[in-house]
Amino acid sequence: MPGNIYNPPLTPRTRLERLLRERELRKLNNCLNEGEAEFLGETISSDGESSSFLNEEQHSEIMSRSSNDACERSDGRVSKQRLLVVANRLPVSAIRLGEDSWQLDISIGGLVSALLGVKQYETIWIGWAGVSVHDDIGQRTLTTALADKRCIPVFLDEEIVQQYYNGYCNNILWPLFHYLGSPQEDRLATTRTFQSQFDAYKEANKMFANVVHEHYQEGDVVWCHDYHLMFLPKYLKERNKKMKVGWFLHTPFPSSEIHRTLPSRSELLKSVLTADLVGFHTYDYARHFVSACTRILGLEGTPEGVEDEQGKLTRVAAFPIGIDSNRFIQALELPQVQDHMKELVARFSGRKLMLGVDRLDMIKGIPQKILAFEKFLEENPKWRDKVVLVQIAVPTRTDVPEYQKLTSQVHEIVGRINGKYGTFTAVPIHHLDRSLDFHELCALYAVTDVALVTSLRDGMNLVSYEFVACQASKKGVLILSEFAGAAQSLGSGAILVNPWNVTEVASSIGKALDMPAEEREKRHHQNFTHVTTHTSKEWAATFISELNDTIVEAHLRTTHVPPVLPFKTAVDHYFKCNNRLLILGFNTTLTEPVDVRARKDSQIKEMELNLRPVFREPLKKLCDDPKTTIIILSGSDRSVLDKNFSNYNLWLAAENGMFLRSTAGEWMTTMPECLNMDWVDSVKHVFRYFTERTPRSHFEFRETSLKWNYKYADLVFGRLQARDLLQHLWTGPISNAPVEVVQGSQSVEVRPVGFSKAAVIDRILGEIVHSEGMKEPVDYVLCIGHFLMKDEDIYTFFEPELPPEPPAVPNPVKTSASKSSLSNEGESKAAFRIEGSLRTLERCMTRPAKAPGAPRPLTLETTPSFHESYSAVLDLEGDNYFSCAVGRQQSKARYVLGSSDVAVLLWQLAGLSPPNWTDCQNSST
Repeated sequence: MPGNIYNPPLTPRTRLERLLRERELRKLNNCLNEGEAEFLGETISSDGESSSFLNEEQHSEIMSRSSNDACERSDGRVSKQRLLVVANRLPVSAIRLGEDSWQLDISIGGLVSALLGVKQYETIWIGWAGVSVHDDIGQRTLTTALADKRCIPVFLDEEIVQQYYNGYCNNILWPLFHYLGSPQEDRLATTRTFQSQFDAYKEANKMFANVVHEHYQEGDVVWCHDYHLMFLPKYLKERNKKMKVGWFLHTPFPSSEIHRTLPSRSELLKSVLTADLVGFHTYDYARHFVSACTRILGLEGTPEGVEDEQGKLTRVAAFPIGIDSNRFIQALELPQVQDHMKELVARFSGRKLMLGVDRLDMIKGIPQKILAFEKFLEENPKWRDKVVLVQIAVPTRTDVPEYQKLTSQVHEIVGRINGKYGTFTAVPIHHLDRSLDFHELCALYAVTDVALVTSLRDGMNLVSYEFVACQASKKGVLILSEFAGAAQSLGSGAILVNPWNVTEVASSIGKALDMPAEEREKRHHQNFTHVTTHTSKEWAATFISELNDTIVEAHLRTTHVPPVLPFKTAVDHYFKCNNRLLILGFNTTLTEPVDVRARKDSQIKEMELNLRPVFREPLKKLCDDPKTTIIILSGSDRSVLDKNFSNYNLWLAAENGMFLRSTAGEWMTTMPECLNMDWVDSVKHVFRYFTERTPRSHFEFRETSLKWNYKYADLVFGRLQARDLLQHLWTGPISNAPVEVVQGSQSVEVRPVGFSKAAVIDRILGEIVHSEGMKEPVDYVLCIGHFLMKDEDIYTFFEPELPPEPPAVPNPVKTSASKSSLSNEGESKAAFRIEGSLRTLERCMTRPAKAPGAPRPLTLETTPSFHESYSAVLDLEGDNYFSCAVGRQQSKARYVLGSSDVAVLLWQLAGLSPPNWTDCQNSST
């Protein structure tokens, strides 16, 4: 069956305009489908089941209506875009009745109801059905039965479920994400079994990925859910980089200091970052995630998300989930709900009703809530027979000892309080260890005066939303924990409390009970407006819309990224030319690779700056080739270059061109006699001061420049320190000095103004012409480096004004001329941009006396600028010039190149077969 290709219409220019237009289209679509929406609302709200279940007939009717709608719209023209929702559990629980028969119970939780309202997509669910099936007949028949519900099963065996779900997910990730430490007696056991559980977690994610790929069609959107599937985006993108993948976390994401205690911290973060869009309930959770990526992986956090070293941006945003508010509002009009409400009003007549609805879980703060209520009764005797707390505690994980202990603890506290403040006819706390059906729950919400939510840590907590939706008449007060995600959405109308502060919660109970009607109405109106506008349907539609737009934005970004260097073309042109010039950066390009993300032991390794052994053989052969001239550019001092390149026949440029030499000669300086260096000592004092204040930072003192580096420091603190350092520099040591400040990604460099890597190329070529002569003009230039943006003028130094397009690579260079206009060789000669700053320096140069041991000065009289004689030594056609940025995607260079591919290219240029030739060749294609 052919895939459904989603072809979005022409989009507005900016991302905000696109999203606003998409929202307006959704509103219009909702108005057009109002009749259908009313039907769905009646179907869901009028059933006789609990809030957690729909019967099969109702579910089938909803699904068939959606399917028929999709067919009618796709018949003849355009089909709906498919949405693959991948979650640990399907919205269906399967019970095996026989060898080939199944009973399917349909669950309608928050995510299911949210996606029922997203009608512009054909939704397909992928997940585990909650049962292990080993035989082929069972798997085949269950797959067929689930297909009618638009569900696709992932079959997990008992061992995988035990290790992956009960082990890694529930015993490691869930407690960590909710700031719950493991009990002391369990920590050693968890440490011992961690690796096997982590392996099972990855294996389960691979099984999910296999099922997704089996059913994926081009143009589908894949939406992965929750901490169970943090490796899924990685496995999906490894097979298909063009797949649209979003990932959403339904729990809190902890601070980086908590997350870094996880042994698999880096792998999980890297896997999630392969998704196109990463979503959280609140900004705090999103901020914690970005901070973890910055502090643990060393990546750059931006307002849009996280950007890696290659320039790939993973968008990170907050998408607060909501509820189907209409379902609750309409339920209040049903006769059975009205009957329940009358019963409750009569039952608690003359008493204020307080309500708590929670799972009996560690994070819900039920003991803290009950103790706060006890504190309130103790301090307010007048309320003891006028208020009652109804606590619904839904049992969960009853087989886990910690939960059994929690249950006993809650029962003990409730019994003690009821025994202390209760009477023969009434008790202050009604505690129920069970769930209520939907109609009973709506009635209880509607007659409640104060709802009490005291979660110790909660991803969102939609009980608060449900309470507000049912309070149109009563206008009760919501007391809400500040540690629940809902506090960021409902905080303006609720009373926010710290559940750990029993005294504060008790005081808030008194405030809520005594609150004037006018204030209650204002608070309710604020929250009711939010709950009815930020619904679950709007949440799902917004996430999918932003995911689609993120793909559009990523495409717009990649259109400005230079293409990858065409290896074959570059090598073929190299061998056809007679006088080749290779310009190579040193740091990062030729040095040992350093894993900055590891952030442990790479600092010393990087500071040594050694030539990688893989470059030695090809570099030696290239240097011995009389047709090839090699120039090494570096910001490092002369001793570093001498140590690494003394045995090679090439040219060296140290400290950004302040010092030059051929390895066959002595060092020369381009530094003019009139250069003012009085600023050095004061800048050195500032750099030393900030180095002492910033752990793991360091500064390099060179002969003509200073550089402060905080790459290995805490990046957030480092950025603050760098900002402070710049303020000290500009207001003090360099306020009137002839220097420039160059800011790298995690560094600050101060150097004399006017010196750049492009200027040094001009001087070296002039020196070559002056001292060695040149038999043939340069007809091939290859420039490779990982340069700062300030130094990327080197890429445009040789850029011809009218270059032809290189073959096999679309639009690598901006040009205003056609290919036919460049057919004549004379018209393809390069014209150069004269560097004004270099001319300024040349006018300052005189012929100083050479001090013993000092580098020989280059002067205007002894070494003419290369620009003055370029016509005699340059015959460079546009398609013989290759500039490559290493490890960057945003660059002025014509092409980009991976750091590992530099070695492959040099081995090919040297005519040698590199080690592991097959692997290297694959990495360069």
